[in-house]
Amino acid sequence: MSRVSEMTEADVFVVADNVFSPLGEATAENFSKLTQNISAVRSHNRIKISSKPFYASLFSSNESILKGAAHKYTKFEQLLIASIDNAIQGCTLNIRDKNTVLIISSTKGNISLLETEAVNESLRKRIALSTSAKIVSEHFGFVNQPVIISNACISGVLAIITGMRLLQSGQFENAVIAGADVISKFILSGFESFQALSPDICKPFDKHRNGLNLGEGAGTIILSANKKHRQNIKIKGGSVSNDANHISGPSRTGRELADAIKKAMEDANVSASDIDFISAHGTATVYNDEMEANAFNLTGLQSIPLNSLKGYYGHTLGAAGLIESIISIQSIKENLVLPTLGFSDMGTTQPLNICTGLLPGNFKNCLKTASGFGGCNAALIFGK
Repeated sequence: MSRVSEMTEADVFVVADNVFSPLGEATAENFSKLTQNISAVRSHNRIKISSKPFYASLFSSNESILKGAAHKYTKFEQLLIASIDNAIQGCTLNIRDKNTVLIISSTKGNISLLETEAVNESLRKRIALSTSAKIVSEHFGFVNQPVIISNACISGVLAIITGMRLLQSGQFENAVIAGADVISKFILSGFESFQALSPDICKPFDKHRNGLNLGEGAGTIILSANKKHRQNIKIKGGSVSNDANHISGPSRTGRELADAIKKAMEDANVSASDIDFISAHGTATVYNDEMEANAFNLTGLQSIPLNSLKGYYGHTLGAAGLIESIISIQSIKENLVLPTLGFSDMGTTQPLNICTGLLPGNFKNCLKTASGFGGCNAALIFGK
């Protein structure tokens, strides 16, 4: 019997993870600060990014992520390397094993190089995500060609789903999934052009929400189909969909995200009553939060405890789905769901059960959602 047929529909387990953000360089450090209601979002005055002050979650402008490596790697690549390095220290995975694949998630990668370098063929090659993926892969010694996931703001969640499916199909036994993004003038001005930025810390699902904050960060999650990890948190199912509605605005009905949620639950063999809490995309923009509220009501999840972490990290783009999934996995381990920072008054037409304080309990399953430009949606279920 072939290895592929032997491992078809294999269980997929989380063996290690890392959140590398302005709040800290490890998952436990990040989670501890979140339980203390500490946010990385604050007002910044950086002329190279914006001519006026703005709220975001950023690393220190003078900070080198990898000491002495600034000349060799871009900030984006340094974030990926630092997060992956911290994650692999937490397991015994053989990076050079042919059964291990690297998956890189990002929405903008090295786009900031357009602001500092002459535009020529050399820059076009350097700015390509495939170039960064190759650099990171060679740094660690991965033997397989890396997989790149870049699909707007669902990139992080889609990367985890991709890793799950590669392992379930038996193509690989292990997957190292890392995502990162860096905030630049190009990115900030793009969101400004949509009038999507909040003038203060964002307020997901709140009546007075007025836009999102952006954020920098990286996240890494290591998955394995090896049954020796069967006691670990399991990636149970996932699905994606597309609104086919508008280049930037989400579907107003939420039906397409609801379709992704329903299919993810079918894939995980769970029902709405099995979901213990939801980690929503929750960008604090008027249309996203309303659309998600519709989707959760269409899937019978309106009474399930729900949070958004955007008030703590801002929107970290290609890293968001990874960071927020990892923090939610930590919530399951700690049996403690985090509140939605900034929320006070219900601001969607459909009811939701927004977490407003630390919620203890016996949590087994979490639903993670994400939506992005172009109408893309993703839903992921993980748990004990």
